[in-house]
Amino acid sequence: MNAKPVLARRHILTTMVAATLSILMAIALLIAVTGLFQRDGTPFEQRVIAERVCASAFVSERENCVRLYLAASRLRNIASR
Repeated sequence: MNAKPVLARRHILTTMVAATLSILMAIALLIAVTGLFQRDGTPFEQRVIAERVCASAFVSERENCVRLYLAASRLRNIASR
């Protein structure tokens, strides 16, 4: 009878494959999230600018002011192309 408990050993190949797959998945997720931020970053920046421009408007009119400013900036962007 053996009194020492022995844990099952995994093969090194299985560990290497799992590590490689997890690294590839992490890189893919990072690239996807970075792409989303780069694609959607500009409208958020425009929204912040619009909110600063409309800061002096009344609270009840501020949302409408932001919408109008964003619509006007989109038209300027389309016209400048």
